[in-house]
Amino acid sequence: MTREVWQDSADNEAASAVFHFVQQLIDRYRDNRPVMPLVVLQAADADVPSAVDAKVEQIVRQIHRANQLRRVPLKLLDGRGGTPYEAALDMVRTLTDKPWETRGGSQYKPFSFPRSRLLGAIEQATAAVVREPDRGGSPDDRDERILEQLSTLRWRVSRRGPRNWLGAFRESVRPETFLGAVVIAVLGVLLGEIGWVPTALVAVGAVLGLAVVRLVTTSAPPLLWLRRASRWFATTSSLAAASTEYPSDGWSRFSPSGSWRVIRVRAAVVAGRVADAAAGDEQSRQFHLELRVQALLEDLRDNYRPHTLDWRRGKRIVPPVVFLPTAGQNNGGIQLINAINNVRSRRSEVDPLLLLASLPAAEILRHTPPLPAEPLPTHSDAARARYDNWISHLSLGQSPSAAATLAWVLRLPLSTEQLTHEHGHALLVTTRVRRTWVWWVMSRTTVALLLVGALLGTFLVGSRLADRYCHGPLTDVNTDSVKLPGPGGGPQECIGVSTTTQVRFASGNDLSLDGSGKGVTFDRIERAVEEENAAIGPEDEHVTIIYAGPFTAASREGTRKALEELTGVYLYQHHANKNFSVKLKVLTANGGQDMLQQTTAVKKIIEVARKDSTVVGVVGLGRDTTDSPRSTEMLQKAGLPVVDTTNSGGYLAKNYSNYFGIAATDQEQADALGLVARQVARKARHPRALVLSRKLGNNDKDRYTQEQREVGRTMLLKARFKLTGQRQYSLSKHNSADLDKPVQKICDADPAPDALYFAGRVEDVNNLMSRLAQGCAGKPITVFTGDDLAKARFDDSTALTEDVTLYHTALAPMGRGRNGVYTESHTALEKLLPAGRTLPPLPAAKPYKDGLFSSGQSVISYSATSALYDAASHNDVANSAAETWANLYAVNLKAMPTGTITFRGFIPYEAQAGHGLDVVKITYPGGRTRSRIICGRPAGAHELTPAGCPVG
Repeated sequence: MTREVWQDSADNEAASAVFHFVQQLIDRYRDNRPVMPLVVLQAADADVPSAVDAKVEQIVRQIHRANQLRRVPLKLLDGRGGTPYEAALDMVRTLTDKPWETRGGSQYKPFSFPRSRLLGAIEQATAAVVREPDRGGSPDDRDERILEQLSTLRWRVSRRGPRNWLGAFRESVRPETFLGAVVIAVLGVLLGEIGWVPTALVAVGAVLGLAVVRLVTTSAPPLLWLRRASRWFATTSSLAAASTEYPSDGWSRFSPSGSWRVIRVRAAVVAGRVADAAAGDEQSRQFHLELRVQALLEDLRDNYRPHTLDWRRGKRIVPPVVFLPTAGQNNGGIQLINAINNVRSRRSEVDPLLLLASLPAAEILRHTPPLPAEPLPTHSDAARARYDNWISHLSLGQSPSAAATLAWVLRLPLSTEQLTHEHGHALLVTTRVRRTWVWWVMSRTTVALLLVGALLGTFLVGSRLADRYCHGPLTDVNTDSVKLPGPGGGPQECIGVSTTTQVRFASGNDLSLDGSGKGVTFDRIERAVEEENAAIGPEDEHVTIIYAGPFTAASREGTRKALEELTGVYLYQHHANKNFSVKLKVLTANGGQDMLQQTTAVKKIIEVARKDSTVVGVVGLGRDTTDSPRSTEMLQKAGLPVVDTTNSGGYLAKNYSNYFGIAATDQEQADALGLVARQVARKARHPRALVLSRKLGNNDKDRYTQEQREVGRTMLLKARFKLTGQRQYSLSKHNSADLDKPVQKICDADPAPDALYFAGRVEDVNNLMSRLAQGCAGKPITVFTGDDLAKARFDDSTALTEDVTLYHTALAPMGRGRNGVYTESHTALEKLLPAGRTLPPLPAAKPYKDGLFSSGQSVISYSATSALYDAASHNDVANSAAETWANLYAVNLKAMPTGTITFRGFIPYEAQAGHGLDVVKITYPGGRTRSRIICGRPAGAHELTPAGCPVG
């Protein structure tokens, strides 16, 4: 409900009638904005006693009190001055210079009067010059001094006292102000982004800057000719006749100098008239008063102007109301009413001002008395003189002084009977003017809250983006890689595709290549890939492949696989971009530690491929996990082929036509080891064997172990071993193999097994061999393992025994291919070192045995990249992903490091064969590790035979 704020009784019938009439004018303003009159109350009879006149005055004061708490802008005037002109001028200045009554809040912010303040500055400058000792000189000299004084005042009314820097400081940053709210909100955002010390420095700078800006803007008029007041002053037609030297069309927002000349000329004219008015010239006084009233009304119109950014007209739904309790000839009231009427009539413009005045019965409301006529000139230049005289009177001559009535005055004569009849003590009530929805929507508080909310929301969104994405600033977020917790709740990993230089999975990783590559770090290899990408020009035809590998791990050594595979990818990229017309761009994708988050990485790969049509396929995904089938299936549905590096799961080619493997499958490796196992079984009297495999944990997605366990068990059975059971080992909290108990049981068995198939990972083999050496001394055991141990490190610290023989397969038979790649790769890697540094030379005879290549990881990824690029650049043009997929079935690359990389003859959804491999025997004679390749085949060759793999 609307709140009641005032009530009183009507002393008489006239009070009730006038009260309801004025309230209707105020309250109806919201709906149809009626024209506001100058309401004048006066006793109808001229000879009424003073008590009756007092009742008329009391009506004005009662209506004033009734609206004080309603949020209606009010002003009760009482002119002060020695003459009616000075009193009327004082009332106008009171309306523009002093706050209006807005008790209990207001409809909107206080009125602003820039036009009136500009005239006030001219008045102040004129008064300062007039007070100076008489210097003589012409009126032009006086005008020039006034303009100089205006420049000193900077065209603003001077403030009393010195500049208050502290006050400007407080006003700029008060929390309840708009700027204060903005500052606090911005500082809150910065505090979360850059920390408290930089935020404090920003806060100090912002506060000082705001204080300086406030002082400057309140002390000097920047862009003077563009100010609203200056534009009005230079274009109003009321001053056009007085300054014909520079007409109003001389002002233009695009012409500072021309506009400035108009303003100066008009200011000089007004200052001269103000000086004349101070000297007692009646015509100048009337001109000055009406110009002041015109500025007042123009300012009020602007305060209610529609179509503004602050929607002020929708907020101010009641008019400003001025009360003159006793308007007379001597106190300037009648002069003020006349001036407002004249300006309104001359301008023919509607302003929102409502005036309510009471006139003593003895006063006569009439127009301003006509000014005395001046003698007309009769000399020879009389025509010109008459014209000049007409010009000087034109601004007042347009006023309706000769009219019979005051057009904008609504006289309400009140009879003595109305003023004395008590009217039953009628109750008068006013209610508070309700603020409109516009006020709530477009208020400073709302805008500040919205801004603070937007900044807070921006901060929260920015924080969430920063927490979710590897590069997550709000203005430059990259959604191609996300932050996810590591396996088992470990440290966060950046998973996805690196499509921006701000996301580098190996950034700061100083893990170095082995052998002759010592000094070339993971970080440098990743940057080298970026450099190759950056060297591809916008006009160069190119294809893009994505390498997906385990870029992150619990330790830096755990990222070696990704380092060596990315090295192979980079080496072929460098080779291709140097020698072929179709350039090769490489993007990296991180599948996380042990590729346990490869599903997320594959989703991001697919998103990138949808945005980048040059993406033709994926290299890598070289670890067999339970996510491998789903990852391959997603890529197949997205139309992207996969050239896998070291994933030996044979089931993938049988189920997905987009899968092409470089490495020998688990079955191929088991068949090769079976040739050795048969010979070992024939030498034993009662061949016994068992399978030792890694125990899978809750978060372990290791499918490779399961595959190895099955093919190993089948291989031992085919070799005529009797299986005495299966053993499992688990991983400790530090991810190291806990083999003490399983190996102890194996060694304590009587009789001990002749053979052991280790279905585990390469990183667990050292631990296994040490435990066997300690527990099975004197018991000859042959160990078979399906994992490629070429990347394992057997050194003097590894405890081995002559009684244990280890057989494993190597997926990269580098001694059976072309050796030229190694020298070229060594040269390319050497260029990555800082200037002046070199790499150690490669062995001349067998460069592939150098630690830089011996693991085979870089050679396999080199081969995979070459196969995918060959299909993507068929006929020396950039092919699409679909074309690349089809072309892969025709790839036949000879003279590669491991033989012939070919997929010819491969049939979709059938097992793929013909991969290269070596069977390696590791013994420990005389306390030294000896590794020997007993047989093998190059890539693209036929099956092995038992005769070709002698145990010796």
